[in-house]
Amino acid sequence: ISARTMSDLHVPSGLSPDGEAHGAYPKWYQPKDENRKQRITGLRIANSLTGQKDLFVPRNGNRVTWYTCGPTVYDVCHMGHARAYLTMDIIRRILEDYLGYDVFLQVNVTDIDDKIILRARRNKLLEDYVAKGLGRDQVVSDVRAAVSAFEAKLEAKLKKLETPLASGREEEERKELLKQQQQKMTRFASDKAAVEAAEAAGADGETLARAAAEPLSESLDAKHGAAVTDQAVFNAHARKFEADFMEDMQALNIRSPDALTRVTEYVPQIIAFISKIVERGLAYESNGSVYMDLAAFRAAGHDYPKLEPWKAKATAAEMEESEGTFTAGDGEKRGKNDFALWKKSKGGEPSWESPWGGGRPGWHIECSVMASDVMQENMDIHAGGADLKFPHHDNEMCQSEAFHGCAQWVNYFLHFGHLHIHGLKMAKSLKNFITIRQAMEGHTARQIRLMMLMQPWDKPVNFSDQTLDAAKAKEERLETFFREVKALLRSDWLQAETRPSQLELDFIASLGKQQQEVHECLLDNFNTPGAMNALLEIVGDAFGYLKAAPRPDALLLKKAAAYVTRMLRVFGVATQEDFGLPLAAQGEGDREQVLAPVLDAVSSFRDDVRALARSLPPADMQAILKLCDDLRDTRLVDCGVRLEDKPNGGQWSLADPETMKAEQAAKAAEKVEQSVIKALRKLQAKAQELQKEVAASVPPEELFSSSSLAAKYSAERDADGKPTAGVDGEPLSKAAKKEVDKLFAKQEKEHEKHLAKAAAKPALLEEMRAEMERLRLDLSETVSANQQLLGAETLAAAKAELG
Repeated sequence: ISARTMSDLHVPSGLSPDGEAHGAYPKWYQPKDENRKQRITGLRIANSLTGQKDLFVPRNGNRVTWYTCGPTVYDVCHMGHARAYLTMDIIRRILEDYLGYDVFLQVNVTDIDDKIILRARRNKLLEDYVAKGLGRDQVVSDVRAAVSAFEAKLEAKLKKLETPLASGREEEERKELLKQQQQKMTRFASDKAAVEAAEAAGADGETLARAAAEPLSESLDAKHGAAVTDQAVFNAHARKFEADFMEDMQALNIRSPDALTRVTEYVPQIIAFISKIVERGLAYESNGSVYMDLAAFRAAGHDYPKLEPWKAKATAAEMEESEGTFTAGDGEKRGKNDFALWKKSKGGEPSWESPWGGGRPGWHIECSVMASDVMQENMDIHAGGADLKFPHHDNEMCQSEAFHGCAQWVNYFLHFGHLHIHGLKMAKSLKNFITIRQAMEGHTARQIRLMMLMQPWDKPVNFSDQTLDAAKAKEERLETFFREVKALLRSDWLQAETRPSQLELDFIASLGKQQQEVHECLLDNFNTPGAMNALLEIVGDAFGYLKAAPRPDALLLKKAAAYVTRMLRVFGVATQEDFGLPLAAQGEGDREQVLAPVLDAVSSFRDDVRALARSLPPADMQAILKLCDDLRDTRLVDCGVRLEDKPNGGQWSLADPETMKAEQAAKAAEKVEQSVIKALRKLQAKAQELQKEVAASVPPEELFSSSSLAAKYSAERDADGKPTAGVDGEPLSKAAKKEVDKLFAKQEKEHEKHLAKAAAKPALLEEMRAEMERLRLDLSETVSANQQLLGAETLAAAKAELG
């Protein structure tokens, strides 16, 4: 069998027939065939097949074929998914819109998977349980038992992971899994507390069951899961979350793929694909399942694994990740690391008839079949998350190269860095995720994309409010730049001298330098952080030029703005043809041109009214200025016009009304926050002042009897009221006497100051207490009226102070 298979092994056309090995990696066959007129731009890509940056050469002329692992549609999409698919979209746009390649992108939808089966089945069982309308006592009993069993399972796994392992790779893996398990335990403790609180509050049966959904549905699944046989249950679950995924991608402005393929639509092709691998002698049937024969695969001249060749033997955790809930029986596999191509279905799982009996596709086979259907025996790019390298992507290539009899199925393998939160990969299993829709409640798709652009695509990203706020700040800087240039172009700039001065020549040189920097960054492994920094350098240089130039060159600044916009459009940040950032309304360019004379007149008229108002009596002036502010902050905002007061008059620009209102709301909230912080500090300062004054009102001879100092000394006093012995009755030491004298002298001084103040203001302490109460009341009213606007830390501090 091996000899026959060896003769079938070939290098796909369009690739160099002589492969080259790089370090521990197996041979890589670079695309190279002058007859195919392959277009080379100088782009180098971090290729997981070689562990280095390789020159990108498409297999066929200007066409780039690309397959990306799509979502497993069992739950809502989180920001970790946004990281992967935004990265995919940005790289695709650079290839298409900047480098000019004709990209054909295929994305799959995994709608047959252990996670989908488990989630759909458990959701169904939980709904059936709730529909029974069981008595509360029965539900309480069931929930308690389920929570207890779930907790015991978590603790058992934690205990196992706390035991160090001898193997270096397995030990590193254990440490990471331990952190993840600790995260799960923390989350479970919170969920358990919520369940107990619901029970204590007398919640009804349905509320209690839903509060304990995870442990209860797992318990129900163990008892009744095998009885869920209706395939429509699994299909409906997948279709719902597939639709949610597509909506999320559209909301993030991610271009649709050119081909979208579902596993459920490929089952006959999957069976035929597996059958051919079996015929080649590289896979075998056992007990109704089919496994890849890795020993035979290697003996036939193939390499495995390719992406992480040092992982020739999978760890137990990697095999668990590879096979999911499927477990092979004892002696069922020829080799420990042989993985399932076809899984024999158990009760409670969907099943399709095959030559090996009822079963379902393995996880990895789906991508091999769907991608091979569209891309055939070789593709330019395959991409996915870094966590899929091994075993998923290595197993994909193994199956595909076995089927096609080829030495290389993928030419460039790209792996996107994870999104981390609090030091761990964002994942549904860890319950540490933020959904895309939650993220977009506080930030726009543009801001999220800018955040991704500022991070290397193949490295981990730490997700936090700070990274998103940094992106928002860059967006605001870009918007300010575009507003300044648009305002200049609306001015009578043509009346100025157009011959460039040294300022203009310097700016031209700087612009050219940064444009080259952008180009070199993008050719260097899609270095978008470097490219974005270069674009922001152009913006910074433009601001410097605007400040220094007596009459700025409008055409030169338009050139800079148009270039920045062009690159932002390449990155998917901007969309319109000229320059600036897009508005919600369409046809923004025409709208601005039509409105310009009207808005110029309105702005100029407002400037004149404000100038005239300042010559009127104060009351009249304030009334007129308030109307001017209302025009700027309300009426024009509703019309989608941003008006800013500058030293030389108002400057307008078109903007999205909702964005401006959100900005105003944020500023108002910040103003309230600062006022509460100021009031809180004032109250705290007054409390300290009163405390100090009350302490100073104590006569020095009473100091050691009326304060906390009384506990340190005996009741014996000298003529001045100073203690002569300690609390134990023993005479004070020399040092202790010195300390007493020091405290007494200080109190004498403070008391004299107090008496002087009291002489001038007899009700001093009463007035201070009244002032403190007034400050407390003001703070209480402000906090009560604006609780929803205050940050959690400020609100907590205010409530603690108010008691």
